[in-house]
Amino acid sequence: MAAPSNRRPGFSRRAQYGNFFGYIAAVAGLVVGVILLVVSTGNAGAFSGLRTVAADSTAPAAKVAAGARTGSQSLWQVLAGYFTSGARVARLEHEVAESRVRLAEQAALIEENARLKAMLGLTQGDQRPVIVTRMIGSTSSSTRRFATIGAGTSQGVRTGMAVRSPLGVVGRVIEVGASSARLLLVTDTDSSIPVRRASDGIQGYANGLGNGTVQIRLSTTGLNTLRAGDAIVTSGSGGIYRPGEAVAVVVSLTPDGAIARPLSDPGQTEFVAVEPLFEEIAEPAGPTARPSTAGKR
Repeated sequence: MAAPSNRRPGFSRRAQYGNFFGYIAAVAGLVVGVILLVVSTGNAGAFSGLRTVAADSTAPAAKVAAGARTGSQSLWQVLAGYFTSGARVARLEHEVAESRVRLAEQAALIEENARLKAMLGLTQGDQRPVIVTRMIGSTSSSTRRFATIGAGTSQGVRTGMAVRSPLGVVGRVIEVGASSARLLLVTDTDSSIPVRRASDGIQGYANGLGNGTVQIRLSTTGLNTLRAGDAIVTSGSGGIYRPGEAVAVVVSLTPDGAIARPLSDPGQTEFVAVEPLFEEIAEPAGPTARPSTAGKR
């Protein structure tokens, strides 16, 4: 007769002994655990040696697990970077473009500050200008050389007044409106300025040639003593330009003078100063007082 399939352990001595010894082992383990807990509570370093041995025995496996964890994180970062690199690169390119714009603006501000400082030095001379204004246009590529400034009769500008930049003479006013004025540049064919050589005062005239240069004609004929590199300044004759203002530098010689290049280029000049007529500056402030004759016989 076959044994039933749901036999209980009580029908087998082996099963009974197995359960008995299992209970004994559990109780013994519980007792040992309680003893170890009590001992470790009273002395924290009692089982440090056992813990060290256990840690050393599990260290290789822990290293392998840590390496696998680090590798999985690196792989995840690579994958995440692959999908997000486009957005980061676009953002960085946008920041670089903005930085370049800021650098260009800063360079422009530095250049403008240098020009304004030069004009500030120009306005701090012996004779204060009528006004310092902006050059708003010029015909630097035409056969006639004119320019326009942003000041007129409302600012005290009048016909005939000299105009100069920090580098030298630009021209003179020929037409005046309420808020603008037209200049005849020194390079125009109708321009003629009394000049002299800065080193020794040799007199001459600077006549515009209409091509961006001026021709220096000496007042005295004969020996031409001009040399390339000579500085040409105004002589003060004629009552328009003050003496000693820079005009041009000699670049080549001619039989009766030289060709010179103006120091002030209207195409690259932003701010100019309008000066009063030199003849008005030289005039006395009032009529000359005559000595009184009262009381004399």
